[in-house]
Amino acid sequence: MAPFGLRDMSRKKVSTTIYITPEQAERLKLLHDRSKVPIAVYIREGIDMVLKHYEHMLPGQMTLENAVPPGPAALGAVPAPAPVAPPAAVAPAPVAAAPAVAPAARKAPAGNPGTSGAPGTPGAV
Repeated sequence: MAPFGLRDMSRKKVSTTIYITPEQAERLKLLHDRSKVPIAVYIREGIDMVLKHYEHMLPGQMTLENAVPPGPAALGAVPAPAPVAPPAAVAPAPVAAAPAVAPAARKAPAGNPGTSGAPGTPGAV
């Protein structure tokens, strides 16, 4: 990188206003006093660092080194549920019928005729 100011001074600048904390202003002034580098250069360098850090979020062509596999995770999105296909129009499989069995012959209850049939109970006559 070129020494401070040489690269930046050759390009046109856009004026903007930023608000920094008093502590940030104090430390930038101290840094300027010791290095004689203009505070604006440090601010531009800081902006360049932020833009480089968040480069993956900006539009434009990516380099192969910075390429992220496509997918919802790369975009920070929650994946949508997979679509469910409608049921196929197929006739239901036939259900196997229970084998036909003749009902067992009822035995007459063991008891006296004219009784309810339950052994040992009096019947109505």
